[in-house]
Amino acid sequence: MKKQTKIIWNVGLILGLLLVLFILEQVFPSGSMLFTVLKKGAIYALVAVSMNLLNGFTGLFSLGQAGFMLLGAYTYGILTIPVESRASVYQYFDGGIVQFAIPVPLALIAGGIVAAIFAYLIGLPVLRLKSDYLAIATLGFAEIIRAVFQWDKLGPLTNGSNLLRNFPAFKSVLYPFIVAGICIAIIVMLINSTYGRAFKAIRDDEIAAEAMGINLAHHKRLAFVISSFFAGISGGLLAMYQTTIQASMFKSAMTYEILLIVVIGGIGSVTGSCISSFLFIACSEWWLRFLDNDNLYIGSFHVPLLRAGFRKVVFAVIIMCVVLFYRKGIMGEKEFSIEGIANFFRRKFKKEKVTEGGASK
Repeated sequence: MKKQTKIIWNVGLILGLLLVLFILEQVFPSGSMLFTVLKKGAIYALVAVSMNLLNGFTGLFSLGQAGFMLLGAYTYGILTIPVESRASVYQYFDGGIVQFAIPVPLALIAGGIVAAIFAYLIGLPVLRLKSDYLAIATLGFAEIIRAVFQWDKLGPLTNGSNLLRNFPAFKSVLYPFIVAGICIAIIVMLINSTYGRAFKAIRDDEIAAEAMGINLAHHKRLAFVISSFFAGISGGLLAMYQTTIQASMFKSAMTYEILLIVVIGGIGSVTGSCISSFLFIACSEWWLRFLDNDNLYIGSFHVPLLRAGFRKVVFAVIIMCVVLFYRKGIMGEKEFSIEGIANFFRRKFKKEKVTEGGASK
């Protein structure tokens, strides 16, 4: 497939997706669970892809995504709360020390930059570690940053353990899709660049990569900072979705959820992370909700075993089945592409043509 044709197809698909989302907003009520899945799925797709850049494409096992999302969320909230609302939000801290507000896009970028700065500083000592040691160190950072942001001494900035609120939230489901789509497109371009090839070389064999002239420390730090930048932006988007921010939201369980999405989708597959994000949110928050109802009847038959929390048991069984039958995840290391679909239908059409005309020599 020619490059120009491929670009036209991709742009057409994106515009078609946005059109479908716009139509859905006109048809379904704003409180529909469909929009909950779409909004949160888009946010988790971005943070999962950012984590996959680090874990799947560079081979660095990091568990600090929740901490970087926290930094992005708080930066966004602090910088976008209207001046007239700060006295009510920071009621225990005399209105806080920040007395201005900036536009939403700038605040999202600022959240990514703050997360990237912390990642650079943390990465200087931490990236010398490997494998499980790196994972434990980054997980410890996330827990430390969560505790620090609940400290009352930082109350004039973070509001302590109290909620941040009254900042701008989503007005349309299109917003998280557009922001996440742009960010994921940038990550894909990075993966396909010379830097991306260097990341993959480090993942495959560090000794061989260094022998080829790749600066291991520089590229590892670069991947860590870029991944954290986009995690910070996704934290800002999550704040917009939740409409409130509190440090206790960003526990280690959030990082494990993101890691689970990456593994289910396929370590080293961007489209796998995107697909599994929506499937994960849909199953955990929508499709299996009926399993928590202990008064469910089918006709006059009372369905046994169902009770609060039972959906988590069923969801865990589903995840185990996916891992057992898809050892490398749903997509493995493959990507969903227009060219792949075109080749599939071309081969299928050619096979049918040969069958109709008789066996080919």
